[in-house]
Amino acid sequence: MTVTASSAPARQVQPAEERYAAELAFLAAQDPGPRPPGWVLTPRAVVTFVCGSEGVELALPARRAGLPSKLEIMPKFVGERALVERCVVTLAGERGLLLTGEPGTAKSMLSELLAAAVSGTSALTVQGTAGTTEDAFRYGWNYALLLAQGPTPQALVDSPVLAAMRTGRAVRVEEITRCLPEVQDALVSLLSDRRITVPELTATEDAVVSAAPGFTVIATANLRDRGVSEMSAALKRRFNFETVGPIADADAEAVLIRRQAVAAVQRAGASFGVDDAVLDALVTVFRDLRSGRSTEGWDVERPGTVMSTAEAVQVAASLGVAAAYLPGGDVLDLLPGHLLGVVRKDDPADHARLLGYWDGPVRRRAEGGSAMWRRLWDLRGSLR
Repeated sequence: MTVTASSAPARQVQPAEERYAAELAFLAAQDPGPRPPGWVLTPRAVVTFVCGSEGVELALPARRAGLPSKLEIMPKFVGERALVERCVVTLAGERGLLLTGEPGTAKSMLSELLAAAVSGTSALTVQGTAGTTEDAFRYGWNYALLLAQGPTPQALVDSPVLAAMRTGRAVRVEEITRCLPEVQDALVSLLSDRRITVPELTATEDAVVSAAPGFTVIATANLRDRGVSEMSAALKRRFNFETVGPIADADAEAVLIRRQAVAAVQRAGASFGVDDAVLDALVTVFRDLRSGRSTEGWDVERPGTVMSTAEAVQVAASLGVAAAYLPGGDVLDLLPGHLLGVVRKDDPADHARLLGYWDGPVRRRAEGGSAMWRRLWDLRGSLR
């Protein structure tokens, strides 16, 4: 079957610049203030796009065709507004930004949102792996053209970094520390000299590509990851480091988990039917195990795995899919099994730590008369 524009299959996830296209267009018209070279929004509007307008409807200074006169910007990143402001200031100064933190703290999501708001696209991305080569940061060749024509500008294949340099945009480097050190160091000269030399084209004016105003790099790195490579001191000096921590407020985390789980279940073609009480129990367990202390102040042995918000979203989404497509049971009965799947990922000893949590806070809450926690205590056997 021929796929036309009207019959193209729907995508599971849209990039931020498409998902929030209406908000980006509104903010571009709403704030006509000064913008750094190459930016599609003002720095103030970028912060508003990421953090939201705090329940306030923003108004356009003048009517624009196709845009509402007022619009509330919804928050997309749950975290300190000051952190986002520092990130935006770093990018406005065309300095590299490195977002660090434990897995599952929304570093990649923040980098995507920043790139979309600053440059209008988050597609210029390098995914760091142990197999990533220097070509991913510099350039490659179309070998058919290279054999036919020799090294010409037409045969050159831009990397995402080189494309960002040509157009003055932000490029994202995900999991930079998973790249080998010699590959990482390809960024040192790029961030210093802001140009790439193509030796094969030395006889042409295309041999040197200088970065257009607005070019910058947004990188991410996990603090607790295996198989990573230490960044050189030279490369570290070319980035401003910002640590993205777990969500501090329990209510804010619960809202985020519900919102993202609902979206995931809707993409699966169903409606979300998990009670708030079940989600509250899920959030409580994750936060207790993550911090090593229950909400009541009881000590909890922390598992070796990271009990991240991203993992909680996946568990909540799984419960939602089960409720939609496997009806007839209580989704609360499925919670212990999904929690066991989370904690078993890294250290087998985490199984015993989860059982210890059940024998501690879960049992004490059940003895306190909570029907929810009494049911969870009765499900202890499913953790074996």
